[in-house]
Amino acid sequence: MLFRLSEVHKSYGTQDVLRGASLQVNPGEHVGLVGRNGAGKTTLFRMITGEETPDRGDVVRMRGLRLGLLEQHVDFEPGTTVHESALAAFGHLQQIEHEMHELEHRMGESPDDLDAVLARYSDLQHEFEREGGFEYSARAEAILLGLGFARETWQLEVEKLSGGQKNRLGLARLLLAEPDTLLLDEPTNHLDVAGVEWLEEFLSGYKSAYVIISHDRYFLDRCCRRIVEVELGRATSYNGNYSDYLVEREERREAQRRAYENQQHLISKTEDFIRRNLAGQKTKQAKSRRTMLARMERVEAVRADASQGNFQLKGVERTGNQTLIVNDLSVGYPDKVLARGITFTLMRGECLGVIGPNGSGKTTFVKTLLNKLPPLAGESRWGSKVQVGYYAQQLDDLDDRNEIIMELRRVAPSTVTAGELRSFLAQFLFTGDDVYKHVRDLSGGEKGRLALAKLIYSRVNVLVLDEPTNHLDIPSREALEEALDAYDGTIITISHDRYFLDRVSTQILALDGRGSAEHYDGDYTGYHDWKAAGGAVAAQVAPAPAKEKTAPATTSEQDEAARRKDDARRSKGAHGKGKGEAEKSKGGVRLVKKSKAPARTPEQIESEIAEAEKRLTSLSDELSKPEVARDQSRASRLNEEYRATDERLRALYAEWERVAAEAASA
Repeated sequence: MLFRLSEVHKSYGTQDVLRGASLQVNPGEHVGLVGRNGAGKTTLFRMITGEETPDRGDVVRMRGLRLGLLEQHVDFEPGTTVHESALAAFGHLQQIEHEMHELEHRMGESPDDLDAVLARYSDLQHEFEREGGFEYSARAEAILLGLGFARETWQLEVEKLSGGQKNRLGLARLLLAEPDTLLLDEPTNHLDVAGVEWLEEFLSGYKSAYVIISHDRYFLDRCCRRIVEVELGRATSYNGNYSDYLVEREERREAQRRAYENQQHLISKTEDFIRRNLAGQKTKQAKSRRTMLARMERVEAVRADASQGNFQLKGVERTGNQTLIVNDLSVGYPDKVLARGITFTLMRGECLGVIGPNGSGKTTFVKTLLNKLPPLAGESRWGSKVQVGYYAQQLDDLDDRNEIIMELRRVAPSTVTAGELRSFLAQFLFTGDDVYKHVRDLSGGEKGRLALAKLIYSRVNVLVLDEPTNHLDIPSREALEEALDAYDGTIITISHDRYFLDRVSTQILALDGRGSAEHYDGDYTGYHDWKAAGGAVAAQVAPAPAKEKTAPATTSEQDEAARRKDDARRSKGAHGKGKGEAEKSKGGVRLVKKSKAPARTPEQIESEIAEAEKRLTSLSDELSKPEVARDQSRASRLNEEYRATDERLRALYAEWERVAAEAASA
């Protein structure tokens, strides 16, 4: 065990954030922490590091545990460069290296204590080699390059870095330090797709444990072998990656739903038996069953998911078949071409996903399409009846001075009533007096929802979205994906969220940051696989003619990718359903087999329950005696028997419930 949180409670004022959350992480485990914004994920991290203490419950850490926390705001030594800040993770090795240099200088002077100097130097050299001293500089350089720091940036002073660059440098320093456990809070936030994929490869081979808070579902799928969901103040663990978690969660909910219904049926039948027989000949049985009901561990009803927003897009006017035609387009600025030779056709109802490194020209490309920047060469033409709505990553279309309802009114007809606007805003989780909050007081996620509300209310038939999922938690992303999937218009979206791109995109435009571009007819995973199979040379412009959604691709690789994509889409709605039904079927077989065993009567089981309860009481009395507490061997033996008896009693209760339910339904 590295650390364990047991029944932890934490409140801030009147808000209960954690209500009995338990979590244990063992050496080498790779854990993903998921849940809504505000569910308590970051609070759990603060508990683990000791920054916060629980109101109730226990936090236990392994002695000498080294925790590495990726914080949202990273501090560096003033005046240091990017390279020096990364190497600071090897402070101990640098001290050894410095002392070795001093000893080498002394050896050149032939001191009187040369033997002692040589002995000390030999010891340091062995320690330096054992702890990786000859490789640490190369490791630092590899990680800096992987996280997007080109060599020409290594001598920049950290004060000159942007906030996102500082976060990436903090991540680099943390990975180099190799603590016992990494605690990573949204590590992909400031990484482009290439950086995220590099981090995935790095973490997949990471031998120590880590816990990751992330809304990047693709990342969680590739990096985590266990998912912990934080919901309603509790933490629930699921084996497998994010996709496995979705299936298992639905199976557990279905099992809980059936167990709740069966138990309610049993309770109703048992209460009816008690009412009819409490004063009759079967009074003893009635009293026994009343005791059973009082002690029965009640199954909770499955709670409905909290609202995640309703981003359903209204019906829009149809455009012409060809919504956008781009021919040999070059974008950028007079002194710098960011991307050249972009050619594709976007048909009505299709979605173009735009990807590439930070600074590769994605936003510049979109602004060129919107005529906010002139093209450097080539052309782009919108089709007939096109009405474009733009969602900016910086959310700069929002006026901080306005209240929420007034901000929506900016795009609403003058005849619309306040009640209609409030009803629409409620679909985006702005209810009650929330609609009178000022935009400047909203969180990033709330601003994102408001910007989407404005865009959807305007009923445009072309959506141009710049990182629309950045400020949304996973449930809100899923709601947006469902809405975009059902949207009748055409979409162009810049995104680093590969899971999102797989859900909505039908074409991919990849900018490489070196002036080149690639067009692929398919979703992100298809593009990734095509590239991995050598579908194109990285620096080559390889436009592919765009097709209708139902048209075949132009190469055999794309044919195969399109087929896989169609298969995946058909299976998305039933993702987990087939597996769940198979498991249910297996479960049904198991239940049939169990029912063939000789059944005992409720009265027989009640007799055993009474004996077990009596023994449990006796053991509890013995364990409370001071002489037992002082005798470790005896206390251990009694504890073990108490645990076994308690488990036996729980099993008897479960058996009584099952047998009584079968008898009631017979």
